[in-house]
Amino acid sequence: MTLSRIRRQARILALQILYEVDVAGHRLEDVLERYQSDPQYPQPVRRYAERLVTGVWADRERIDRMIGEAAPAFPVEQLPPVDRNILRIAIYELLHEADVPLKAAINEAVEIAKQYGGESSSRFVNGVLGTIAANLASSGG
Repeated sequence: MTLSRIRRQARILALQILYEVDVAGHRLEDVLERYQSDPQYPQPVRRYAERLVTGVWADRERIDRMIGEAAPAFPVEQLPPVDRNILRIAIYELLHEADVPLKAAINEAVEIAKQYGGESSSRFVNGVLGTIAANLASSGG
């Protein structure tokens, strides 16, 4: 399995975990443990998904603030949960995963939004991430 395929599956798995925590209010630790013990997912997928989920969770205040600044007309808590969590995962990667190219993180998020989000999700995700990427580039971060 290629690295890009592992990461794609891990992002989708991370989305499922974060969505459940977000919507159902289940404890992150419980949801993560259930998915981590599921043999349907190869170990490298589970490892990267766990890294994404724990990273997003630890830095979600900063990430949500960045979303709010990039899309001030759309309060983060009112975004569709799928869009919100796709953005959180991609922004986490932009901030903390130096080996993930910026364009790859954005393109993957857009593709996942096309697959799992609403009709305008992919355009919204692309716009927000484009703004955040430009802000990071101009601030040197």
